[in-house]
Amino acid sequence: MTTEVKLTIGRIKIIALAALLAVTVSLFSVNAFAIDMRRVVMPNGLVVLYAQRHNLPVVRMSLLINASKLDEPTRLAGLANLTAQMLTEGTKKRTSKEIHEEIEFTGASIEATLTSDYTAVGLSVLRKDLHAMFEILADCVLNPAFTEAELRQKKELVKGGIMHKEESPAYTANKAFLSEVFGKFPYGRVSEGAPETIDMIKRDDLVNFHSDFYVPSGSILSVAGDISYEELMALIDKYLSERAGWSNKPVKKRAVAELPKHVAKKAVLINRDTQQANIILGGAGIKRDNPDFYSVAVMNYILGGGGFASRMVKSIRDNLGLAYDIHSHFASFKYAGDFQVVIQTKNEFTNVAVEEILKQIKNMKEGVVTDEELSGAKAYLTGSFPRKLDTMDKISMFMAQVEFYGLGTDFDKKYPGIINAITKEDVRRAAQKYLLSNTNYRLVIVGNQEKIGLNSDYK
Repeated sequence: MTTEVKLTIGRIKIIALAALLAVTVSLFSVNAFAIDMRRVVMPNGLVVLYAQRHNLPVVRMSLLINASKLDEPTRLAGLANLTAQMLTEGTKKRTSKEIHEEIEFTGASIEATLTSDYTAVGLSVLRKDLHAMFEILADCVLNPAFTEAELRQKKELVKGGIMHKEESPAYTANKAFLSEVFGKFPYGRVSEGAPETIDMIKRDDLVNFHSDFYVPSGSILSVAGDISYEELMALIDKYLSERAGWSNKPVKKRAVAELPKHVAKKAVLINRDTQQANIILGGAGIKRDNPDFYSVAVMNYILGGGGFASRMVKSIRDNLGLAYDIHSHFASFKYAGDFQVVIQTKNEFTNVAVEEILKQIKNMKEGVVTDEELSGAKAYLTGSFPRKLDTMDKISMFMAQVEFYGLGTDFDKKYPGIINAITKEDVRRAAQKYLLSNTNYRLVIVGNQEKIGLNSDYK
């Protein structure tokens, strides 16, 4: 999966707000999937998505910036993450302390989240505090100060977080796996960067990165909640328009390495004195805009993504008793994706587990799914879809992602039909086309290698 770093500024002081944000929004009484979304492009290029909800006095906003590790030099890995984390650590007219205090006083929250494809700056706020918090959000995005003192402190915090994560075998396995699958392409490195690259990042690097990529023509503002369209347009005009200093200019062109092509299998063995082996087997996946995305989703649900209903769980957990949990997933991004089967098992069971994983993949590629498997996958994927839209937060981010990946403003309405139209032949074709063969996978194992004694057939 994609690595995300999320910094939440301001703890919610008003208990009522936390409760309201957790309440399920009544979206599904007439059309279980419908969002009445309005889309407009502002003169400076900012795309605005709007869905009005008056049932709760809450507004949720997600501002997607087309800036990520795809845009940073390899030698400065972690620059996009540092830039996002520094947004709320002082502006040209507010100190970090003042920003924190103003947010906490209202009980709102502002968070900066970095994904493999973009940076998202989110705001959750009660309606009565909307204007004040929107101004702070805009100030943080448009006018970060990037002070030397705050930057030094933030760099140390990020490096400390990396060192802590490195202690986790699961994190180590995923980091090594992504590196093997994507090579020098930016998806192959974690978003936080590495201590040595973070040390090389200077204040001017943040200033230049912000100037190049935090521009309206590559950005999406998605808003859901208790706010009128006219009120939203007035706020944007005052704080996120050319008049406010956010001028239109082209997004700087990305220069990224080519994706590697794997023609042979490879095993990466990392020794750790642990009782269990952390295993990831997989390889290249698909982009988010791949037309086979939905056939792959149904196929993967049957293979290993469907929990207790999946073939891998039934075989490896229920029949063989090798692990408490095993799952497979396709992570799909803008330019590429990856496929992973993830399991933790006793070191001594590693060879049997790998053998069974490869067997289940082979069976999926060569066999035919049953009527029960197909209907079960469709029922889950369509039936769980409303949960993606049951809070203001989810609605806001859903609309932004639909726009970012070009899925269409009517995607929420089309999705059930797309899934229900998938046939057994679609699943078979997706398995044959996108699942790995026994000769080109990537296998990462973190554990006690002496006890594991990996069979040479899998290397």
